[in-house]
Amino acid sequence: MQSKPFSFLNSRSRKSSSSATAMPSFRTTTTTSTTNTTSKALILRPSRLKDILLVFSLLLIIHLLFRAPPPPSSVERAAPVGDLSSSPTTRSHLLFSIASSASSFPLRASYLRLWYNRNSTRAFAFLDVNASLSVDPTLPPVILSKDTSRFPYTFKGGLRSAIRVARVVKEAVDLNQTNVRWFVFGDDDTVFFVENLVETVSKYDHNQWYYIGSNSESYEQNLKHSFDMAFGGGGFAISYSLGRVLARVLDSCLVRYAHLYGSDARVFSCLSELGVGLTHEPGFHQVDMRGNLFGLLSAHPLAPLVSLHHLDAADPLFPNMSRAQAAGHLFEAANLDPARILQQIVCYDSKSSLTVSVAWGYSVQVFEGNELLPDILSLQRTFRPWRRSAKIESSHYMFNMREYHRNPCKRPLVFFMENIISGFGGMWSTYTKHNIGDCSRAKAIKNLERVRVFSQKLEPDIGQIKVLRRQCCDISPSFNESMVISIRHCGADELISMLF
Repeated sequence: MQSKPFSFLNSRSRKSSSSATAMPSFRTTTTTSTTNTTSKALILRPSRLKDILLVFSLLLIIHLLFRAPPPPSSVERAAPVGDLSSSPTTRSHLLFSIASSASSFPLRASYLRLWYNRNSTRAFAFLDVNASLSVDPTLPPVILSKDTSRFPYTFKGGLRSAIRVARVVKEAVDLNQTNVRWFVFGDDDTVFFVENLVETVSKYDHNQWYYIGSNSESYEQNLKHSFDMAFGGGGFAISYSLGRVLARVLDSCLVRYAHLYGSDARVFSCLSELGVGLTHEPGFHQVDMRGNLFGLLSAHPLAPLVSLHHLDAADPLFPNMSRAQAAGHLFEAANLDPARILQQIVCYDSKSSLTVSVAWGYSVQVFEGNELLPDILSLQRTFRPWRRSAKIESSHYMFNMREYHRNPCKRPLVFFMENIISGFGGMWSTYTKHNIGDCSRAKAIKNLERVRVFSQKLEPDIGQIKVLRRQCCDISPSFNESMVISIRHCGADELISMLF
């Protein structure tokens, strides 16, 4: 294709030369030279082509390196629904499903009112029959459980209601409530400390599969059922993503596990088949014990108090009150400083040789002499076994214990919370002495009648919840009838011990 123009130009030069002989010969030479130069310029040698491609590649690389990045795709920009980074978890992200019955629901109303708030708490009570209960805005709305007669139940002496209660898990998910991050399950006599529950589950990603709760305090109950199961009375939480899957497969599990006793065992077995294990949180309390719970409550684990169960089987939490009144009295403190409720703080008075243990919002114990901290953290055996026929001495529990002196005069002085006042600078809680008889006491505490405790509201964030450290306290240098204690953060290398 390129030869034609060049041929045309050469023939034209020859014709001009023959017709004008007087013209100098250099014109023909010049034309030929120009033609040859043009031909050389238009012919691309392999080496030049290589150079051009190299320059082009270099320019392309520079363009790719320095050009503005493309906008992210819609998949990259869209965060998962309810993602942890989108917003903090609040009460409204929890959906409580309470297993109840038409007969027990009115009797447990006082417990439900302690923690349920229609303006901030989403909860439903699942009943066995369509009872004619008047609508009470202070109680969770009632839902009639679906029929479960098609499912087998073979546990001898057990109650078929265990199937209905287990199926509450599926029915709660099937409600298709919006903006749910955690499904929470409990009984109508389970008392929840909702703010602490929010802080506890906030440690975990609700977009992942989590099953959170605790086993029984009783070794025998765990041995009978499972050490790896969340006991339903203490309550347990299931993440939204796991709940959706569990709801789809639960009915098939109910058929396979007809031989089990309780509802929580059925849920646990189905979760096990899904490959999910229990995430243990010590703030959930099944309370498989009877009688005086003082030993349990005065030495609570270093964790937020999340739930209490079986309060009807225990003595009132405070003396000279009914069970409902005593539980409400505890909530007076819990509502003001939920993260601090029952948190144990121990301080020492070297001058008077006293050891003081504060279970904030509940009690203060004053021991004579130097009680080492590990001993103070052990629970006193003030309660009886859950199984009525069991012997107190032979019962075993899932925590360290020490004996509770039969002689009341050999026990520490005990003060129970009387009131709590919140002000601008902090909170003052007052504890009055619980008289148990005429006992001889050391001179320093002979006339002691009350203890006043000053504290700042405990504002935990997720970081503090993950890595908890016990706080410290200081005792007023002089006291007679009234002792003043101030709670504070411990120093970096401060030891909680008696100074000598």
